[in-house]
Amino acid sequence: MKEYRGRIAGIQASRGGVPKLPLESAEVTVEGLSVDRQADRKAHGGPLRALCLYSTEVIAKLAAEGHDIAPGHLGENITIEGIDWTQVKPGARMKLGAEVECEITTFTQPCWKNAHWFSDGDISRILQERNPGFSRVYARVL
Repeated sequence: MKEYRGRIAGIQASRGGVPKLPLESAEVTVEGLSVDRQADRKAHGGPLRALCLYSTEVIAKLAAEGHDIAPGHLGENITIEGIDWTQVKPGARMKLGAEVECEITTFTQPCWKNAHWFSDGDISRILQERNPGFSRVYARVL
């Protein structure tokens, strides 16, 4: 099982919906960030989708393409830098700081509520099947 070590670039949370706003720190539980809420618990959250992770490098690429995307805009809780995001796959483990380890469970499906962040409204830009290495990932906390 592959294990990745990058650097936490940002922590984001909201009371439900996007964008998620930056935090200095947050407690992580098996359900995710203790201060974060999801508006639609059928599509988001739960132990297998406790955290939504994304790459700062991918966010920068999307912004350079002209999309109005910044950390937290797409609903990610943790932004990571220093990892080749094209290599991040379900089953991989990731250390988040000194105390938290998580396991990638799945690639996320883009939510229609994020369409307005894209210059052309096309959320498939971050769909793993169409653009490998541009998807956010869900993770469970170990």
